[in-house]
Amino acid sequence: MTTSLADRVVAGDPRAIARAISLIEDESPAAAAIVQGIFTHTGRAYLIGVTGPPGAGKSTLVDRMIADLRHRGLTVGVIAVDPTSPFTGGAILGDRVRMTAHASDAGVFIRSMATRGHLGGLARATGDAALVLDAAGRDVIIIETVGVGQDEVDIVRTADVSLVTVVPGTGDEVQAIKAGIMEIADVFVVNKADREGADRTVASIEAMQSLQHPPEGAWRPPIVRTVATTGAGMHELFAAVEAFRAHTGTSHGLRRRARAEFRLRELLGHRFLQHVER
Repeated sequence: MTTSLADRVVAGDPRAIARAISLIEDESPAAAAIVQGIFTHTGRAYLIGVTGPPGAGKSTLVDRMIADLRHRGLTVGVIAVDPTSPFTGGAILGDRVRMTAHASDAGVFIRSMATRGHLGGLARATGDAALVLDAAGRDVIIIETVGVGQDEVDIVRTADVSLVTVVPGTGDEVQAIKAGIMEIADVFVVNKADREGADRTVASIEAMQSLQHPPEGAWRPPIVRTVATTGAGMHELFAAVEAFRAHTGTSHGLRRRARAEFRLRELLGHRFLQHVER
């Protein structure tokens, strides 16, 4: 059953993709066999992580990114991590509601996923779900974190590039110099840049960057202004992503290796706790 399901995932069958992710999310005994069956077909997709505080317009930004990527002829997979329902344990699906325009597009696969109490902004199954979409032939996979605060740093261990989305007018410029989420950015996205205070937000991020002393030749995260509702700044955003991809071309394999190491450690810790509980 798992072999045929893995074959159907590789063939791009949307029902098989959904079923495989469900088994992985539910930690079914068949999940390991599915991942094993598809793993040799992974490594081709580019993973874009989108994180930031609630209300920063992450879902609207992702929706606009999907449209632009499809316009370029690329297939897209989206994993939208939502808060966990306290009653059912499932995702509230708030992110997917904003992306209904792509529901009928065969080149787009959108999956909402509940955190189920996992910290760091992602669900425990997010990494393996991304492998499923990768094996299914998606060119770009976008992972949107739950949007809960300043400690959503797991995305840097999951995505190839991390976009940290901030929004002007929050009234707290000190946020820009706090540790944690602001330190993982490969690209800063000042969304809703048509609002008053956008210049001040950009200046705050630049001030934070001036306090850092990266080694020579290190990547300096650019600051891109966007208005996701209109599409303003999207060309500049993708240009920044491509520039980062080119900059990390030689070290891209090292980053993925570090990601695999982190995932292995996480799985071992989780399995050990399960064993102790049993």
